[in-house]
Amino acid sequence: MTMSLFDQFLPPTVFGLSLILLALTLPWVLFPAPSARWLNNRLMSSKNWLTGNFVQQLLLPMSLGGHKWALILSSLMLFLISLNILGLLPYTFTPTTQLSLSLGFAAPLWVATVFIGFRNQPDIALAHLLPEGTPPLLIPILIIIETISLFIRPLALGVRLTANLTAGHLLMHLVASATFALSTLLPPLAAVSMTLLFLLTILEVAVAVIQAYVFVLLLSLYLQENV
Repeated sequence: MTMSLFDQFLPPTVFGLSLILLALTLPWVLFPAPSARWLNNRLMSSKNWLTGNFVQQLLLPMSLGGHKWALILSSLMLFLISLNILGLLPYTFTPTTQLSLSLGFAAPLWVATVFIGFRNQPDIALAHLLPEGTPPLLIPILIIIETISLFIRPLALGVRLTANLTAGHLLMHLVASATFALSTLLPPLAAVSMTLLFLLTILEVAVAVIQAYVFVLLLSLYLQENV
């Protein structure tokens, strides 16, 4: 039976039970817990350095009202990075390749930013739907366009994360299949494709980190408009 390339993105099951919850729980188990020592180990120090620099860059242009989101945004970034990188290991599953999960992250947080904007500054939140100096004839059209663009934001967040990871996994799968097929027919060409696969793996690790950062960065920009 010929299997589809997209079968690798199906949630894994054992005895009919989905393992998606296990895949979502594993990163939290792997995170190092803080200790009572005065000096942390290298892993804990690296995590603290990464979190501190990320929060500083993220909250630097934001007003004080958005600083309350520092814990949520930093935790979300670390969680997404862990899910994306763990999904590159053999015999693992990347939950963020599921559009439903990505939208589950994006939609509630986007709704929270919009709710904060309408609660704290309703006039400014409504003013975002109509640029200043718009001709009267274009006002209805621009309001509709800005409203549609507002509601597309969570969909764009989820699709961007899922599409980039899915495309990278598919490309790696295709190159790996070509390398395996050419290993007995054309060994020199298989060596070239193996080198390409190694470079793609490095690129995919970078994509896993960058996409998590971009996801949280766009959420912070949406939050910045409403605080």
